[in-house]
Amino acid sequence: MSQHRKRPEKQTRGQTRGLIAGAVAVTVAAGVGLGLWAGNDGAPAGSAQSQAQSPSGGRPEGSAAHSRTPSPTPSPTRSYPLSTTPRTIPSVRAHTPARGPGWRPAAGLRVVVNDTDLADEGRLLAGELGLTYAGQKDDVRAGDVRLTLNDDEGADPESYGMTVRGGRVVISGADDAGVFYGTRTLKQEVHGGGTAPEGVVRDEPAEPVRGFFLDIARKPFTAGWIEDRVRELGDLKFNRLQLHFSDDQGFRIESDSHPEIVSRTHLTKAQVRRIVALAAQRHIAVVPEIDSPGHLGAVIAAHPELQLRSAAGSAPQGAVDISEPASAKIVDDLLNEYAPLFPGADWHLGGDEYRALTVSSPATTYPQLATAARKAYGPGATVADLTTGWLNARADTVRGHGKTPEAWNDGFFRDTSVRPAADIRVAYWTGKEIGARQPVAYLSAGRKVVNFNDEFLYYVLGEPQTFVYPTGRRIYEQWTPRVVRGTTAVSSKYDAQILGGSFAVWCDFPNAQTQDQVAAGIRMPLRATVQKLWDPEKPALTWTQFKALGDRLG
Repeated sequence: MSQHRKRPEKQTRGQTRGLIAGAVAVTVAAGVGLGLWAGNDGAPAGSAQSQAQSPSGGRPEGSAAHSRTPSPTPSPTRSYPLSTTPRTIPSVRAHTPARGPGWRPAAGLRVVVNDTDLADEGRLLAGELGLTYAGQKDDVRAGDVRLTLNDDEGADPESYGMTVRGGRVVISGADDAGVFYGTRTLKQEVHGGGTAPEGVVRDEPAEPVRGFFLDIARKPFTAGWIEDRVRELGDLKFNRLQLHFSDDQGFRIESDSHPEIVSRTHLTKAQVRRIVALAAQRHIAVVPEIDSPGHLGAVIAAHPELQLRSAAGSAPQGAVDISEPASAKIVDDLLNEYAPLFPGADWHLGGDEYRALTVSSPATTYPQLATAARKAYGPGATVADLTTGWLNARADTVRGHGKTPEAWNDGFFRDTSVRPAADIRVAYWTGKEIGARQPVAYLSAGRKVVNFNDEFLYYVLGEPQTFVYPTGRRIYEQWTPRVVRGTTAVSSKYDAQILGGSFAVWCDFPNAQTQDQVAAGIRMPLRATVQKLWDPEKPALTWTQFKALGDRLG
């Protein structure tokens, strides 16, 4: 989920806004003859080119002719066509058109704010557009971009309004996250010399979770590559980056509590802090995942005494023996160590593919697990009960740090006496596991779900098993957040429980693609995914138009 900063109330805010509004009114009333940019044709207002392209030959539509006498007599007033809805990714939810010159960036124009909490957003936008960041100002100048926090406390913190009028821009929201998204819309509108169209945008996301998942355990992506993705995600209004950094093939973040488990190629904590800080500037929460009790091969390599073994002596890959207290201790050590490194609200616990539960008789194959289950939960308890208890205990650990726990859907088992804690969210990715259940089984039980549908949203390097690289077109034309499994949508009555979705890069065959190939391969799928998370309705653009827009915006 996105991170929103608290902002102190200022006693003079109402007075300040009153002064600003008065100044705006006076300046707008004075007219637009300020050397401002024109609309779609890109000619300055009042120029020969703009007059020639005016539908009335340089006169306002329906007005009397103006004589063209030398200065100081005013020059003709430009007539502007009604503006059109801006073309952005994701598309804006609503735009009220108007007539006017629109807005373009130019050297010397200012970005100003009404609250110092918007300094990060103001500086970023000014740097991107070549403007001057002037800080908190009450005066109004031609060409200003003003970022404001309003008092609409009941509004979605990710919503915003943007007004382009009289050669100026005002972006307003109840929270700095919404204001940031408004700056992303403006940045796209003026990309490549474009003009922000006159009128009012009202915009907000349909889904609160708009995520990108990256498996850095199997393939060690560089910090610089991840930072580039953070910038890309921010411009597209994603708000979540999940890092899967522990698996059988590697443990990829520096550890002080257990340095012996860390792979040679890894991110330092300093690098992670820079990634987290960059993401926070762009209102992206970085969600860590240490998958357990399966997928712990890198930990087992350093601690073979934790390896689960069957009665016959076989050792299933990546599975720790959850009947051994030392297994829980090392995982909790890591959860506790990394909690301060990732200040976001969510934590992914994994929970999937514990191989003790993939055999026909877990109690017979792993008698030590059956014995531990009966000891902990009574004579009728099963290995699935013990595994559910493990998940609950790890949830307790991260909950102690103020985190909301999440786990893969195949970490939730049917017909157990021990139930997963009610607040553990379901990351639904597949229906291929043993005892698979439809998404409705989780939704009807009241659980909140994040959509990772592997039919559409899984980019698995090397395309193993039945996986194929997903296409942006298929996501754009066929997928919505309600399509949680396969190609069939669940009922709209579950909309409030489906928190959103996440596009995932898994690196089963890490050398199948380079980092650059991954970036290129996921480019349009990411754009299609966020379009459907921001607005799940049928898009206004065809796929061909949407792809052309994506290519133009870069």
